Amino acid sequence: MTFSEMPYQRPDLDALKTQYNALTERLRGAADYAAARAAFLDKETLEKHIDTQATLASVRHSIDTRDAFYNAEKKFWNTAIPEIETCRDAFTQAMLESAFRPDFEKEYGTLMFVNAELARKAFSPDIVPEMQQENDLTQEYEKLLASAQIPFEGGIYTLSQLSPFKTDADDARRLAAWQAEGRWYKENQPAMDEIYDKLVHLRDAMGRKLGYDGYTTLGYARMQRNCYTKEDIEKFRAAVVKYLVPLADRIYRAQAERLGVQYPLSFADEALAFRSGNPRPAGDADAILAQGKRFYDELSPETSEFFNTMLDGKLLDVLSTPGKESGGYCTSIADYRVPFIFANFNGTQHDVEVVTHEAGHAFAAYTNRDRIPMQYVWPSLEACEVHSMSMEFFAWPWAEGFFGKDARKFRYTHLAGALTFIPYGTMVDHFQHIVYEKPDLTPAERHGVWKELLGVYMPWMRLDGEIPFYSEGQGWQRQHHIYSSPFYYIDYCLAQTVSLQFWARLQKDQGDAWAHYMAYTRQGGTCVFTELLKNAGLDNPFDENCLRGVCEEAGRWLDNYDLTGIV
Repeated sequence: MTFSEMPYQRPDLDALKTQYNALTERLRGAADYAAARAAFLDKETLEKHIDTQATLASVRHSIDTRDAFYNAEKKFWNTAIPEIETCRDAFTQAMLESAFRPDFEKEYGTLMFVNAELARKAFSPDIVPEMQQENDLTQEYEKLLASAQIPFEGGIYTLSQLSPFKTDADDARRLAAWQAEGRWYKENQPAMDEIYDKLVHLRDAMGRKLGYDGYTTLGYARMQRNCYTKEDIEKFRAAVVKYLVPLADRIYRAQAERLGVQYPLSFADEALAFRSGNPRPAGDADAILAQGKRFYDELSPETSEFFNTMLDGKLLDVLSTPGKESGGYCTSIADYRVPFIFANFNGTQHDVEVVTHEAGHAFAAYTNRDRIPMQYVWPSLEACEVHSMSMEFFAWPWAEGFFGKDARKFRYTHLAGALTFIPYGTMVDHFQHIVYEKPDLTPAERHGVWKELLGVYMPWMRLDGEIPFYSEGQGWQRQHHIYSSPFYYIDYCLAQTVSLQFWARLQKDQGDAWAHYMAYTRQGGTCVFTELLKNAGLDNPFDENCLRGVCEEAGRWLDNYDLTGIV
């Protein structure tokens, strides 16, 4: 069955609640483990169906936010999911209190109960109205970005469609594209300020209703931080400033010299890696997917089966079209045991990275599609990002097929970009911690915080007002995770640190690197992040020596990379 053929039907919310409540009573009244287990498995089946219908509505809304039917369905789920959460919470409590908990732990492991404890810390029926408002505000922000119609050189472009111009080799054209985008953000900034202000205060109120001193503790529980703390994150941030910021600064000084431009860099110049232009895919979307098939067919039998399933089921929507949400993601459609990839191809190297990054997520989900409980299909989010960011590096031997003559450029910019991303991602996390510690900051004060952090984490950027919005220290508002998924972004930084370990292994022995990757991936979500790493023979990114080691090795590689003939 292809994605378009999967039927969607809005469920009867009252009937769902009745089913949930009946399952909870069955669990509480179970006379033996067999009866308790049967109730648990029936609940899993119900969860899969609910998740499938909610996902179909969400994805189809993402593909065209102008579609009136799926816009209404998205709004339905914005309201329904928090109400369903009340029923889930009751079932979770019954599981935690079950006399058969030792039997469940013996069969399914203890992590489901660790996560259940976190889930209970993150929810109360008292915060359902705030959760519903939060969903609506997030949808409002996403629709605002999707609605962008930016005039440029006589045409009209969405945010994604404008992106290739922002890396154009012509300095004047590239700067003009950044300025055009910046003007759109400035024109819509009052709306973005208002949405975010409401979100921050809503989340702060939710945290206080649950007995916390603001949102941060609630945010960590929602993000399923089950093996590290806020203090661990602070130590990681310090290591980033100590080891990665100087390396990234060295990378950008070399870039300024190659380009013959002023240092610190403008945002427009930071976006151009080589005077002759950034690496571009050698073909169109069809060619990229065809080379993706070749890559996955040749990488391993497991990846070949997976990617052909994706192609046959039309489980990728990659073209950038009017009304489409920006960005990209991977999700699962539980009833059909398949993943789905959403993206916005725009003619940049990002198109290839989508086929590797999002498909890394999808491969992990496909590999673990039959896990019970369903939550074990995916680990926590930082662990998920290891699958995707590492898969990007496994594609290096196939770079010529993706990039043709630009393959050498790609390898350099890909590794350099992996390193320079971490300070940015860490800054996003630091910014959010400050915002939720001080929820009453005005929009202007939040912009001031971001501008100050740019000086700490990205000192190579010039803030002179040349480009509206960005060079005024307001660029955080384009990062949708800050609006929709608070505290998510540090997950990318932790995962990137791990992915650089895979990159280092790949330089020595691809077979050994792939064996470690599969050892990591086959575990699904059965262990916490740090245990997944340990079981696969990988270093913990919270260890300062880990970050220092990958910086030294990657820095040496970049310093010694042969750029002869590339200008």
